[in-house]
Amino acid sequence: MRQKKVKTILITGASRGLGLALARAVALSGWNLILDGRDPAALEAARLELAKSTLVQAIAGDVSDPNHRAALRAAVEQAGGLDALVNNASTLGASPLPALLEYPLDIYERVLKVNLIAPLALLQAVHAHFHPNPVVINVTSDAGIEAYEGWGGYGSSKAALERMSAILAAENPAWRVYWVDPGDMRTRMHQQAFPGEDISDRPLPEVSIPGLLTLLAGKFPSGRYQARNVGQAENEISSRVGG
Repeated sequence: MRQKKVKTILITGASRGLGLALARAVALSGWNLILDGRDPAALEAARLELAKSTLVQAIAGDVSDPNHRAALRAAVEQAGGLDALVNNASTLGASPLPALLEYPLDIYERVLKVNLIAPLALLQAVHAHFHPNPVVINVTSDAGIEAYEGWGGYGSSKAALERMSAILAAENPAWRVYWVDPGDMRTRMHQQAFPGEDISDRPLPEVSIPGLLTLLAGKFPSGRYQARNVGQAENEISSRVGG
């Protein structure tokens, strides 16, 4: 009997929140993991947990740092290549959320480096090691398409990420490129956006994971998706194909 090939995924921002929830799910599905996160202690705790289920390489660092991206590329090479990349690491920027005319430009520059430039830079670093038919997921936000007061720094970075993702898809038709809105979540970043407020009514990141897992199968066309509505999108695609 032919042994099933084990897939490898690189997830950035995987020490907590959505990234960790996704890492847990794909680990249980048998994927090997390469993870990064800015908090070494939190990332090591995640590695110890996930290593009970699969092979895990965890590399602490900042995706906007070229040396860190080089370390991630080395990990991909050591793993023998990559089947999927999830650009999940993001930074909110200034908090409390300021109006654009008052936005500190040094912080805005940092937001763009982490949320926009780093995903492309990481793709440039590792794409030569993609296995056939790779999946790229760029985690975005409804703030990338809706004009919310105070969200100008973060939202504009995500808007640019969405356009960049669409161009990547057009330029690389053999890839599946998904820019995915996970929806509001009860995460540290969301709490930073609303300091002092009770955000316990927001769902945990786990509610967005089934949609991300479906997209990781690579059967959907490249495009923008809302993670929690992927099932509905699947039905619409099936009806068009069937019709």
